[in-house]
Amino acid sequence: MLIELKPEQQRILERAVASGMTRDEVIEHAFALIEEQHQSLDWLLEDREAIAAHIAQGVAQAERGELVDEEEAVRILRQRRAGRQVA
Repeated sequence: MLIELKPEQQRILERAVASGMTRDEVIEHAFALIEEQHQSLDWLLEDREAIAAHIAQGVAQAERGELVDEEEAVRILRQRRAGRQVA
């Protein structure tokens, strides 16, 4: 299959090849990124009701003044990440 690239796409390809990647590796990487984006979108679409509920809950908490400062938020996120790594 022959694919015509736009000039900016050709420059990106050439820059990647100059950095040590083969043309095939560049194409494989591009398709892997596209697939990753599609999987993320699929996840968002599948769980959109749950995501919307979490957002609504957060907005309601903010309206009630139930907020945490930046340091507390970072601590909570780190704690959650550590819990996921252990599991």
